Amino acid sequence: MDDLVKFLVARIMDDNHAYAYVAETLGGEALLDSHLPMLDLTEQLAHDYKAMAPSDPRSAGLAYALQVLAQSYTHHPSYRQEWRP
Repeated sequence: MDDLVKFLVARIMDDNHAYAYVAETLGGEALLDSHLPMLDLTEQLAHDYKAMAPSDPRSAGLAYALQVLAQSYTHHPSYRQEWRP
């Protein structure tokens, strides 16, 4: 699961860099309908999972949610099919 969390955070960073490029190129208004808030929430879930004790009863549900969110990146060459929920 640690590899999935690292993968997901790396993809979020890639996406944030892409949005930053768009903002610099086209202006901040180009991001009004962006997915930035969703990326921030997904990153927060990944950090919460890393900080959570494995014995925490919420960890299984959060792990599943991260697997579902990672499906957005199935086209990426580093995505592993074993991460599918």
